[in-house]
Amino acid sequence: MFLSCGDALFDVFAGGDEADVASISLNGRIGGSPLNVALGLARLGHSTGYFTKVSGDPFGRRIRAFMQREGIAQDFLIDTDRNTTLAMVSLSSAGTPRYDFYIEGTADRSIEPTEVPTSLPNEIEAIHLASYSTVTEPTASALARLAAQEHARRFISYDPNIRASIEPDLDIWRSRIGATVPLSALVKASEEDLEQVYPGRAVETVLADWLSSGASLAVVTLGEHGAIAANRSGVTVRVPGRSVAVADTVGAGDTFQAALLAGLKEGGNLSAEAAGSLGEDALTGLLGFAVRAAAITCSRRGADLPRRADLDLPPLV
Repeated sequence: MFLSCGDALFDVFAGGDEADVASISLNGRIGGSPLNVALGLARLGHSTGYFTKVSGDPFGRRIRAFMQREGIAQDFLIDTDRNTTLAMVSLSSAGTPRYDFYIEGTADRSIEPTEVPTSLPNEIEAIHLASYSTVTEPTASALARLAAQEHARRFISYDPNIRASIEPDLDIWRSRIGATVPLSALVKASEEDLEQVYPGRAVETVLADWLSSGASLAVVTLGEHGAIAANRSGVTVRVPGRSVAVADTVGAGDTFQAALLAGLKEGGNLSAEAAGSLGEDALTGLLGFAVRAAAITCSRRGADLPRRADLDLPPLV
């Protein structure tokens, strides 16, 4: 079982007649980077749970209903009367999203360290952490406690997924990345993330630093140019992107992460030792699968992640 943790919100797409400044049309979709990853894993047939605080407001009730529909276990959710985070999404002509967050004091930002379970069921093999919940307090400290508590027993997956519009102090992001990478078996980031927190540094250098800090497998997505990965055994591979008619790129990186985790699990490599020992062919295949999955999401509006049938995969036994 996978346990994804943190962000749980609604992406709200603004539209309508721009000539009528007195009105706006809103189209909301459930989102949040780690929640998208949980969705991706569940749609790929894997047992997945979620750890966060969920509001009793209309958005929070929808999030719970969505989890139930998609088969995401709710055993680790914490009830709260705080409001749900909202992310207002506007898209560039290329489909690249810009986010403006309504987030102060909201549900997923309010997990206290004392609310972290002191023990987890044995069936949980991997824990995934990502995005603003890893840098905004008190949730950041809660997830840091969870990672420190569990990293010796379970596979930790981490995606910084920088959101400077929420936490503009990039030193805080750099500090959290520096503290979390040594606890993580898998670290994945986008090229855009690296440009924000490590401007001017080569991708290969960052990958090497993450591996020397303790990660077993480090990956950077390169948008339309594919992805690059390196692991502890010294293997480095790069795979090209896929040509697709892009609706938008919302959830593409999360799809990539979910596919990486599903691929590691199905290949019998969901451990720090195994991920760090993947050979060139296996690592190339893993990255190619993740790129293919992300391309499907890019062809759809919002974070509508693929199912096994979309990837021509047989059902899991």
